[in-house]
Amino acid sequence: MTLLSLPIVHPPRGELPVLLSVPHSGRDYPDWLVAMAAAGKHSLVALEDPWVDRLVWRAVQQGCGAVIAQTPRAAIDCNRAEDEVDPSVVDGARRERISARARGGLGIVPARTQQHGYLWRRAITQGNLADRIDQAHRPYHDAIDGQINLLLDRFGCVLLLDCHSMPPPPSGIPPVVFGDCRGRTADGSLSREALAIANRCGFAAGLNDPFAGGYVIERHARPAHGVHALQIELDRRCYLDHALRSPGPGFDEAALLIEALAIGLGEALSGRQFATAAE
Repeated sequence: MTLLSLPIVHPPRGELPVLLSVPHSGRDYPDWLVAMAAAGKHSLVALEDPWVDRLVWRAVQQGCGAVIAQTPRAAIDCNRAEDEVDPSVVDGARRERISARARGGLGIVPARTQQHGYLWRRAITQGNLADRIDQAHRPYHDAIDGQINLLLDRFGCVLLLDCHSMPPPPSGIPPVVFGDCRGRTADGSLSREALAIANRCGFAAGLNDPFAGGYVIERHARPAHGVHALQIELDRRCYLDHALRSPGPGFDEAALLIEALAIGLGEALSGRQFATAAE
């Protein structure tokens, strides 16, 4: 079978300690994965964060590092832990202590969506799961670790910005939601600065509600050692067309937001690190 694609890695080239992560925009669908889909490829595409990998282009152009998944979320979700397994998807998987995300159908291999129901013609073996983890999940996180270490060696601190999009949220939810796992993955000053930057760019923003952050920031953040991590969820209406599938009139404005966050948070973290060192 065709192997799953490795992530794209843009090494940091600039003067800011910033790394972007895009785990849910992969579009390299191997034929065998599409053949397993009970409702065809369109049911798998619905799991994507569409075009978020393109939203980061301005920040990457500014020299920020980035790790971008090419493997689709339908094959393996890089924003889930290796043990977040839904037993309905993997034969012989343990049925105790299933995470809430896996229980909801969105484990390391997604099981179902509200729109399409159960996604697969059959469950996969544990060996199949291990192969997917080895081919795409671990390389993704190894790449993040490698880039974080490069930035730590150079700057002594890192800001990891994990980029996602959300379907149009219910009334009362702002179009931008940051998550810091309720204060566990980033210094509060950085979370507050993220809210302020979004507001200055014309976006209403909230923190930790309804998205507090996922596995990427949980795994890689080490605030006590200088590694801070924030998740961003962006309402797809902000950057896609009416059908929510192709780039729309707000696309460049959303890209400018990501760029402003990368630069502003990187400068804030660098200034904080310098002040600490001076003391």
